[in-house]
Amino acid sequence: MATEAFEDIVDTFEFLDDWEDRYRHVIELGKAMDPLKDAFRVPATKVEGCASQVWIVPKVEGEGPEAIFSFHGDSDAMIVRGLIAILHALYSGLTMRQVLDVDAPAELARLGLNDHLSAQRSNGLRAMVERIRLLAAAQVPA
Repeated sequence: MATEAFEDIVDTFEFLDDWEDRYRHVIELGKAMDPLKDAFRVPATKVEGCASQVWIVPKVEGEGPEAIFSFHGDSDAMIVRGLIAILHALYSGLTMRQVLDVDAPAELARLGLNDHLSAQRSNGLRAMVERIRLLAAAQVPA
């Protein structure tokens, strides 16, 4: 269940043979994101478990399981900003229920990131996915 924006990233990754080129593309995705305003760089939006500084600020339109999810995010590390951009492409525009249905490890595996990120970056990526899932779970009754 991937969004069109995420499928575009998958297609680009398939086109780029070299991992250096893929890393450059991830960094470019991060550079294209708007920076997060300082007012949102607070403990409540900080993602714990990341080696870098990471903030995720949800943007929810509507209420409950059918509310539409999006978020703004930022990091002090360029590669992590790119990972945030990938997660944004994966999740933004989905309903809260759909966010919970996304198999993020499987979708991200399509990019081959698991084999090419350091253990710290992989842990940070998992922490970001978990934060997003927690935000969505708060809107969907158990």
